[in-house]
Amino acid sequence: MITGELKNKINSLWEVFWTGGITNPLDVVEQMTYLMFIHDLDETDNLREKESLMLGIPHKSIFSGEVEIGGRMVDASQLKWSVFHDFPAAKMYSVVSELVFPFIKSLGGSGSGYAKYMDDAIFKIPTPLMLDKIVTSLDGIYENMSKESENDTPGDIYEFLLSKIATAGVNGQFRTPRHIIDMMVKMMQPNPDDIICDPACGTGGFLVSAGKYLKDNHKEDIFFNKQKKDHYMNSMFFGYDMDRTMLRIGAMNMMTHGIDSPIIEYRDSLSDQNEDKNKYSLILANPPFKGSLDYDIVSADLLKTCKTKKTELLFLALFLRILKIGGRCACIVPDGVLFGSSTAHKAIRREIIENNRLEAVVSMPSGVFKPYAGVSTAILIFTKTGHGGTGKVWFYDMKADGFSLDDKRSPLAENDIPDIIERFHNLDKEVDREKTEQSFFVDKDDIVNNDYDLSINKYKEVEYVPVEYPSTAEIMADLHELEMEITKGLAELEEML
Repeated sequence: MITGELKNKINSLWEVFWTGGITNPLDVVEQMTYLMFIHDLDETDNLREKESLMLGIPHKSIFSGEVEIGGRMVDASQLKWSVFHDFPAAKMYSVVSELVFPFIKSLGGSGSGYAKYMDDAIFKIPTPLMLDKIVTSLDGIYENMSKESENDTPGDIYEFLLSKIATAGVNGQFRTPRHIIDMMVKMMQPNPDDIICDPACGTGGFLVSAGKYLKDNHKEDIFFNKQKKDHYMNSMFFGYDMDRTMLRIGAMNMMTHGIDSPIIEYRDSLSDQNEDKNKYSLILANPPFKGSLDYDIVSADLLKTCKTKKTELLFLALFLRILKIGGRCACIVPDGVLFGSSTAHKAIRREIIENNRLEAVVSMPSGVFKPYAGVSTAILIFTKTGHGGTGKVWFYDMKADGFSLDDKRSPLAENDIPDIIERFHNLDKEVDREKTEQSFFVDKDDIVNNDYDLSINKYKEVEYVPVEYPSTAEIMADLHELEMEITKGLAELEEML
């Protein structure tokens, strides 16, 4: 979430692009993202060097020695942001356009998903003076970012630019707030053997957060085991999207967070072209809500589960298809999925509850996605079993997420997220909680008897506290007493006048 001084600095940077002749918002976000990626490569490389010294792991800087660019050998150290940002404008422009940009396009190897989507990337900044202004502005933005909490810089700026041009939400595309992503990842607790997928990955926020969780909680397991490290770097993370700009941003985002070769690909996840089945052990996703597709482009397998054109229902069917047996899913859905009365709505809920194991429904307040959308949402957590297993389903009524629920989204002390994570990992302590409380269990039979309705209001009981009011005679006596006091006050006022 971008606010305050940082927001003003990005607005100023937008003006630099606008006055310099780059007025297409997607061009702006791409060029900004490329330069932020170049900046982050330098910082990440320095961080990896420090980590390798602490852990005693060999590390070779990507900026060490010489590299071949355009048929000539170049000293790689001059490609670092911390070096070239001090160059005069003309020299900086020459280095960035002729050396640095071709260099970042070649990272990850010719066969990587990153190289595939950077292949047609173009450096569009027209003049040395404009580049100098942008680099100086970005230095100020990063200095500001370092004073605030850790952020997904490329994704947050992309979100902010979309909001400026009023296109966010046209296809149901809303970036998931960072703290909600982190909550879902902590609830699912990825492990080093997982194969993690987000079939509508956008800027890669879920995958980045999962990678960070693994680094923070399984560093020794991953980085001291050659096989698991190779899995983490090359075959653990899968992300698909239909927006090439997002794919570029997502690939750069993953690489700056230390994942060498994530599988980030252009794909319509709901089409017949997607042949993935029983492949992934963990899905973390916030699929598009508002889309509506034609039957002829949707995979027949998905339509067998629930015949619908609604993308939010088709994605749930997709998750069940591409998960391994025993695979887990945490996904965000609009409230309508929980209680919709159409045949398709009931069919997908029945499939999850009867043929797999639904574990939790976390209801979120409507302000979570503001200022970009006011839609009410929930998090579904389930495991693919293929033979049922749903018993009691845990419900939680989130009332606060640490921010105000208006368009400003100002930080607040009230925050249910730590409580949600703690309770989810200690469900045995939740068994005796009443349905009047903020979290409670609901028996599967109750859900079935309510047409598989999963809205929390269907099961939450409101505790009415009786209020005793004074009798009519007492109220009249109080009114007479007040009338006498008023009359007395008026008499005193007349004497004063």
